[in-house]
Amino acid sequence: MKHKVLETIYASLYTAFGQQHWWPGDTPLEIAVGAILTQNTNWRNVEKAIQNLKRGKMLSAQALHAIAPKSLAALIRPAGHYNIKTRRLKNFIGFLMADYRGSMKQMAREDLQVIRNKLLSVNGIGKETADSIMLYALEQPVFVVDAYTKRIFSRHDILNHDLPYEAFQLLFHTGIRNEVQLFNEYHALLVRLAKEFCRTTPCCSGCPLEGV
Repeated sequence: MKHKVLETIYASLYTAFGQQHWWPGDTPLEIAVGAILTQNTNWRNVEKAIQNLKRGKMLSAQALHAIAPKSLAALIRPAGHYNIKTRRLKNFIGFLMADYRGSMKQMAREDLQVIRNKLLSVNGIGKETADSIMLYALEQPVFVVDAYTKRIFSRHDILNHDLPYEAFQLLFHTGIRNEVQLFNEYHALLVRLAKEFCRTTPCCSGCPLEGV
């Protein structure tokens, strides 16, 4: 039953919105950096910070490891909360250098659950950020649950909003094909739906899920 519901929702969203081309980024490291910077801000601000890092030739593990925190904070300032995010980026890069010699490819070869546990042990990286890194940067079949996912699925009486992150993730991991591209597209389509229709104050008229 849940398989059918998830497939129906996906088909309806894909028909309405088409491919979303997520996650923007030229390299796995850039995608991981973006996943950390996007915490508590919108993507437009993150793009400005990423461009600053690119212009400064800072989008390598070695460069980010070497740069002084104050200089890094200045570059990522457009993303907001820049002092906190500087620490989080430094923590992540320190982990990447120590465990994988700065190589995202080497990290991707690790066992899926091992990677996730290691990411969650990095100060400042929570479940959503860890799973975003795993899905979008490392191309691992892990579904990313965010506030939009909870809002949409609770409003459609599929799961109670107050259930933990793991309950929503389990719904996808057991209810639909565990494929990187499918999880990628599904999450992106849910974000699109939440921004256009399933807002804090919903706009249900014309919603692709109307009647689903």
